[in-house]
Amino acid sequence: MKHKWTKLAIVIVIMVLFFYWQNNGIVTTHHTYTNEKIPAAFDGYKVVQVSDLHNKAFGKDQRRLISEIIAEAPDAIFVTGDLIDSRHPDVEVAMQFIEKAIQIAPVYYVSGNHEFRVPMLYNALKSQMTELGVVVLENQSITLKRKDAQILLIGVDDPKFQETEYEQNGENAAISQYLASLRSTADFKILLSHRPELFDIYSEQSVDVVFSGHAHGGQFRLPFIGGLGAPNQGFFPKLTSGRHDKGETTLYISRGLGNSIIPIRLFNRPELIVVTFQSK
Repeated sequence: MKHKWTKLAIVIVIMVLFFYWQNNGIVTTHHTYTNEKIPAAFDGYKVVQVSDLHNKAFGKDQRRLISEIIAEAPDAIFVTGDLIDSRHPDVEVAMQFIEKAIQIAPVYYVSGNHEFRVPMLYNALKSQMTELGVVVLENQSITLKRKDAQILLIGVDDPKFQETEYEQNGENAAISQYLASLRSTADFKILLSHRPELFDIYSEQSVDVVFSGHAHGGQFRLPFIGGLGAPNQGFFPKLTSGRHDKGETTLYISRGLGNSIIPIRLFNRPELIVVTFQSK
């Protein structure tokens, strides 16, 4: 009998360690994106994408997360929404990350649906980020320059900020119209947008490369199947992780770093995405 209890205790310890690793062991996924439209001056330009942190802390003052980013030596950090979690929002934890990240590279940020749910705290977060030099893109675009070359970086608010239109149309007309207005403004365009399920819109408006999150990798991932469920995509969603191509548009989806409603990940460790741009 004692032997059985010992075995059970060992199994429980192994399971606890496994799930701790699944939810706290950061994995960094590297991609190389090649496009002849990328100016030669941007050849080798490297970005780190941080998405869906949801107030999660990776060590004191986000040391483990920051250490992973420092190791990549990025030229830019893209934050694609849900930096805070509306169910237990903590601006201080979010800013612990931002304060360290802005010292590594320029930080560019777009909102997620959780920011929409806590407008007063979101305004406080925006104010603090802006004071530190973070570029908050709310249906805006800026020019990134290197030597004598430039590319366009676009950021759009989460569709929840235009919720009525989003719910009625089944797609975001405001995002589509805004992207359409930028089609002829630059040769090469990068888009930051929280929602991967709007991939058709991004492709229709000829965006070159998109960074998004929101799907949490499907939360639970199974071999040969992928994610089991994602917000706004339902069960067995198609757009939860990795690189996707449609027409001339490439979409990178981060599995995210934190959790929200479901506090456990399975075969879906927290993810940083690193993309290095290459010109042909």
